[in-house]
Amino acid sequence: MALNYIWIAFFLIAFVIALCKLIFLGDVDAFKLLVDGMFDMSKSSVMDIALPLAGNMVLWLGIMNIGERAGAMNFLARIVGPFLSRLFPEVPKGHPANGQMMMNFSANLLGLDNAATPLGLKAMGSLQELNPDKETASNAQIMFLVLHTSGLQLLPVTIIAQRYILHAKDPADVFLPCIIATYVATVVGMLAVALKQKINLWDRVILAWLGGMTAFVTLLVWYFTTQLNHDQITFVSKAISNTLIFCIPVVFILGALRKRVNVFEAFIDGAKGGFEVSVKIIPYLVAMLVAISVFRNSGALDYLNNGVRWVVASAGLDTRFVDALPVAYMKPLSGSGSKAMMISTMQTYGADSFAGRLGSVFNGSADTTFYIVALYFGSVGIKKSRYAIPAGLIADLAGVIAAIFICYLFFG
Repeated sequence: MALNYIWIAFFLIAFVIALCKLIFLGDVDAFKLLVDGMFDMSKSSVMDIALPLAGNMVLWLGIMNIGERAGAMNFLARIVGPFLSRLFPEVPKGHPANGQMMMNFSANLLGLDNAATPLGLKAMGSLQELNPDKETASNAQIMFLVLHTSGLQLLPVTIIAQRYILHAKDPADVFLPCIIATYVATVVGMLAVALKQKINLWDRVILAWLGGMTAFVTLLVWYFTTQLNHDQITFVSKAISNTLIFCIPVVFILGALRKRVNVFEAFIDGAKGGFEVSVKIIPYLVAMLVAISVFRNSGALDYLNNGVRWVVASAGLDTRFVDALPVAYMKPLSGSGSKAMMISTMQTYGADSFAGRLGSVFNGSADTTFYIVALYFGSVGIKKSRYAIPAGLIADLAGVIAAIFICYLFFG
């Protein structure tokens, strides 16, 4: 239901803005820009997103099926079962969804986008099997989606690489702020959903896992910032990411061979559903991405930013952070749009400017909430998202606020 209202709002806001430009400013291209954006995005959402995703889906669903037959999912489920059973009480212990969710979270942590999406869609499909109301998101699906949209990532390789391309003096200086901001977003998103679902957050297992993860993030940050220079950070990040992404199928294959599974047949059986899922989500992707394109091309984000700048200046506060806010506006809507805004901010103000650094941290602090909701819920036919979008946006907001404070702390 929330997606329905948001979709309508994007179109109506764009229509009103374009109509005002035409009547009061005489801008005869106001509606042409919206129409061009509609056709361009409808083509791009299929050719540049859905079809490439189909290839990844076929590959990784096939690999996932090998892993399931090799027992990898059950192994992961046993390790994280005590923690996940508290956060996902509706999911039975030992259910394949537990291992699949853990695989998705692990891929996100390492920045393995190509692998994370198919793994996440597979996990969402397993959660849908447990969902009694097939058109309404279950508590477990909402918790999983919000944890995913919070975008917890420990290796922001692409952001560091882009800063290097734009000649930042220290491309990796945003590494620590990115980790802190995305971790805050994840924890806040998890707490928001847990409170809504009345999950006992004082449970010793939950506290132990959160404490352990916090200690791990702290140790990782300490190692990368005190023991490595920026070139070493980039090298280690890329090496870890690429090595682990190739190790996943190798380990699954070895495990399957140990259990005498026909590996090729297992891959084909799992891969068959990849293209079907990709085709199924095309209408959802086209609908949401076209609405986002219309909203963006209308100039609504520019008007919003100018309003925020006026409010901040009127309050006598520093307005430097406002220059980077378009990245934060775009992040819940579009990953490519957010990246484009980040690059534009660095090109306009400089990669080493406060706005350039903050824009980078914004881009690494959360994930594309609306896109992920449309993609994941669309893949299993869910039409009523309940409070998934508000909870995801709360996590996004927490990441944005944390990014602003952290950047003022680190970069003045």
